[in-house]
Amino acid sequence: MFLGVDGGGTKTAFCLVDRGGQVVARAQAASSYYFSHGIELVERVLGEGVDAVCAAAELSPADIEYAFFGLPGYGEAARDLPVLNATPRAVLGHDRYACDNDMVCGWAGSLGAVDGINVISGTGSMTYGERQGRGVRVGGWSEMFGDEGSAHWIAVRGLNAFSRMADGRIPEGPLAKVFRRHLDLASDLDVIDVVHNQWQGDRGRIAALSRSVAEAAGLGDEAASAILAEAGRELALLVDVTRERLEFGPDETVPVSYSGGTFGADPVLEAFATGLKSRFTHYELRHPLYEPVVGAALYAAKIAGTPLDQPALDALRMASGITAPGGENR
Repeated sequence: MFLGVDGGGTKTAFCLVDRGGQVVARAQAASSYYFSHGIELVERVLGEGVDAVCAAAELSPADIEYAFFGLPGYGEAARDLPVLNATPRAVLGHDRYACDNDMVCGWAGSLGAVDGINVISGTGSMTYGERQGRGVRVGGWSEMFGDEGSAHWIAVRGLNAFSRMADGRIPEGPLAKVFRRHLDLASDLDVIDVVHNQWQGDRGRIAALSRSVAEAAGLGDEAASAILAEAGRELALLVDVTRERLEFGPDETVPVSYSGGTFGADPVLEAFATGLKSRFTHYELRHPLYEPVVGAALYAAKIAGTPLDQPALDALRMASGITAPGGENR
């Protein structure tokens, strides 16, 4: 029995997968992104999730052969690593686990843990790729000055476009009406109260506004469409730099996949695919094989030295087919 844990900016997902490729149980808990709420949050969220998934499977943590915890923010504050690495021990009661950034979950799920590159675009954005046993991360520098192409990045640019429309600095398009309705604004300036006062700048709630930008683009808003297209191009750039850093050869096929809710917006995925083709001719864009939390369980089995065999992988693929592009992550 292998436990996969995929932490994110809006939720933390848990699943148990057996050797036969069956998802035995699932659970969900709150975000484990601790930078805004303190590192103590991680143990609380992991404890709730592990208890829930084990209860659903009618098992105890001792029955888990190995677990992989993909944690948002892991590796981004070196002083926190000892605490993060030790936290699952208190939850599981044993040392049969490993921790890394949640980017690994997206890569392992989308590509089945084979050499290649996965780009994550959910609340934040980054890439993770592996080639011949070496891993490289690009992006993920936080919503303050990075995370290009992410839901938060799209939302902030959508808010900027809304403010410009409200002032008359750019022509008003459907985006203005969508934002007014979604945020229930009595006046346009009330958006400041909503985002800064009521939401206290919460990254998850702001990122969710990316769906309003996508809705406006679907209604023909030129500013919204331009934001989504730029997001796709930024994500393609992340992949291209990752390819160079992994030293893929000029004639080597590079498998690429994606995960995260931002790819649910077709214009983002289309611009991403076009951006890849314009940068390198040997990219092979693949639809995600498994969702990130399942990828975490696969990676747990691989780290344990007992990777699932092909029949089990086929069974898992049939049982946990992805119904939306990439699922929701980070």
